Amino acid sequence: MIISQKKQIAYVIIGSALGIVAISNGIQQTFGLFMLPISIELGWGREVLSLSLATQALVIGLATPFIAALADRWDPARVMIIGGLVYALAIISMSQSSTPSMMFISSGFLIGTAAATCGIPIILSIVSRNVSVEKRSMWLGTVTACGTIGQFIIIPFSQNLIDKSGWQYTLIVIAFIAALIIPLAVFIMFSENTNKKPESNIKLGEVLNEARSHSGYILLIVGFFVCGFQVRFIAAHLPAYLGDLNFTGELAATALVLIAVFNGIGSVGFGFLGGHYSKKYLLCWLYALRSLTIYFFITIPASPTTVIIFCCLIGLLWLGTVPLTSGIVAQIFGTRYMATLFGIVFLSHQTGSFLGVWLGGKFFDSTGSYSTVWWLSIVLGITAVVIHASINDRPIKILPN
Repeated sequence: MIISQKKQIAYVIIGSALGIVAISNGIQQTFGLFMLPISIELGWGREVLSLSLATQALVIGLATPFIAALADRWDPARVMIIGGLVYALAIISMSQSSTPSMMFISSGFLIGTAAATCGIPIILSIVSRNVSVEKRSMWLGTVTACGTIGQFIIIPFSQNLIDKSGWQYTLIVIAFIAALIIPLAVFIMFSENTNKKPESNIKLGEVLNEARSHSGYILLIVGFFVCGFQVRFIAAHLPAYLGDLNFTGELAATALVLIAVFNGIGSVGFGFLGGHYSKKYLLCWLYALRSLTIYFFITIPASPTTVIIFCCLIGLLWLGTVPLTSGIVAQIFGTRYMATLFGIVFLSHQTGSFLGVWLGGKFFDSTGSYSTVWWLSIVLGITAVVIHASINDRPIKILPN
């Protein structure tokens, strides 16, 4: 079967975009591995790095709508080229941080800003424009799953390197991995110039005004806060939580890898289901099952077996929210300004991420336990079920798909 030149170009664009999300998301999910070694070696409490990583999540959220708007008007690939360079330099700066303020600036502000330039909202918008409407939900799930591939490779690699060479050397190596974003973005830039579709005459301001008064969009923003709170708290603090239970660092790394592997399955699975069933009701089921999974994990006596089971189940439910939530955004508003519109929703996710990571460290340092935040995650998950059940997801039909 002969593949047309247009499809070949689309495959290059999609393949490069998937590579970028694998690198960017894979790196972001490794920072929890540095919680114990950095805190111990530098003599800090966990709140210091928790606040830095929480700020990173918040900065990603705050920067994303503005960077996405720039990408929608300028060129996503050019934005990612600059972001890849800053990402690598920021991680090197983090490796040389010897004071809380230096760590806060490097791992919080600099990495957060750089990660926003090559984050999920921009990648999803690129892929959405290069696939059919019928297959969009599945491809959005595939994008999310590719973040898993990065985790699967980078997390065990990083843990092994931390054990052998220390956290500073490991961060320098990770910086060189981040620099691979640059050539991949170059491929996208040249390919998209060849494969561009006609643009809509609708202006961004008109779409934002429509979105501001759309109840379904507002509820999506509120609901995605819960996802960020839950997953970033777990990603940042699960290794330390398992260390407190006297489990090995190898089990902690295995736990994150299992979450990554099953996230790949869950993201593609929910993306596929989103193409056949109501996305908002799938989100209701996802958040309900997350809360139930967390409840059993913290109430059943911990063992390596329960840790593995928890990570497999929570992995299936990890980022299946992304293809469903972004799919609803595209379903309502079309794809022309998807990066900006989903970027705003993503800001809520990252606000939740900030609070999840920071409160995890805050409550641990004050109480010696993560219990409060675990229970808060359960309550938020139940709240998310109610929120998503109420969403109006009918298309407004002013933008092309």
